[in-house]
Amino acid sequence: MITLSDLLAHAATHVQMAGAALAAATAVALPLGILSAHRDRLRGGLLGIVNVGRVIPSLAMLTFMLPLLGVGFPSAVVALALLAIPPIAINTDLGFRAVPAAATDAARGMGMTAWQQLLRVECPLALPVLFTGIRTASTELIASATLAAFIGGGGLGEYILRGLQANDPQLLIVGSLAVAALAISVELFFVLVSRFVGEYS
Repeated sequence: MITLSDLLAHAATHVQMAGAALAAATAVALPLGILSAHRDRLRGGLLGIVNVGRVIPSLAMLTFMLPLLGVGFPSAVVALALLAIPPIAINTDLGFRAVPAAATDAARGMGMTAWQQLLRVECPLALPVLFTGIRTASTELIASATLAAFIGGGGLGEYILRGLQANDPQLLIVGSLAVAALAISVELFFVLVSRFVGEYS
């Protein structure tokens, strides 16, 4: 029998796993996207490497982590982070490339250093597009984190895995609905945050 406390515990693990993966992916993808936007010669190679994460199936990426990190939560977080890097890096690149040249020229004319231009001018203007990448990655992570149960990562995917193993429709339904509800909640949260991002930019 599924209890509310058990369901909440699994949901908390699911959110922690996806949240840790999103934070790690953002920390890696933002510098890559910014570098790609400012270095035309490196752009093709960087984005080509980043796009590898888009063609590898989620379960395959999770399985690749087993020989390196073993079974459990850390393997799941690393694999999910690798899957989340492409949308964030690509949107970061697009966001910074969309910054009007007039804005950067004006900042340079005011005597701003390259770092000041980046932080005070480019980042605010690129933020809406950049944030869209983070929002897309977060939704994908909630769905992909379901598969982490297959390598012992925990989360709501355990209900689906146990339901498949025991041929229990109740577990399958509860697990599926819980993941869907969580994905919708995360999407609504990011929609709310995006309004503030739009106002800030």
